[in-house]
Amino acid sequence: MQTFSKIILGIDPGTVVMGYGLVGVTGSQLQLIEMDVLKLGSIKDIYERLQRIHEKVNEVVATHHPTDFAIEAPFFGKNVQSMLKLGRAQGVAIATAMSNGLTVTEYSPKKVKQAVTGNGNADKEQVWKMLQHYLHFKAKPKYYDATDALAVALCHHFQTHKAIHTGSSKVKGWEDFIRKNPARLKKG
Repeated sequence: MQTFSKIILGIDPGTVVMGYGLVGVTGSQLQLIEMDVLKLGSIKDIYERLQRIHEKVNEVVATHHPTDFAIEAPFFGKNVQSMLKLGRAQGVAIATAMSNGLTVTEYSPKKVKQAVTGNGNADKEQVWKMLQHYLHFKAKPKYYDATDALAVALCHHFQTHKAIHTGSSKVKGWEDFIRKNPARLKKG
């Protein structure tokens, strides 16, 4: 069995279909561990769906022992009921991860697309193609929810890897940025 320095679990929350994907990291090497979906559409009771989400996230954590947990933030649409349901699904997945000792990081759909494709408005097909490029797999997914989750995991890797390897740190305003980056200041 392959050992990784980091395993990232990405979740695309949903109450009808929840996607999940795992990326293993060893040095600069990335490897697809698993991507799949939990289908919940046949379950009528919303609370049973939430219980299944909790069970699936627990199962994936127990099986793969991720070191990092990343989840896609809900996209704010016009249907309030859909947003409430999605928020519940996301909350259950987050609470389950936290109860397993994982720190949670949340990314907007636009941020995920930007990190993976370079275009925050990329379509699902473009995201899938870039995932194939980075993770070297051929299979076309049955559900884009699985690739969306995998993209969240990859986005998390890019965000945390960049911060670690470039030595960059968050800045607190323009004065702090100038102090930390004097070479980038242009005299005019």
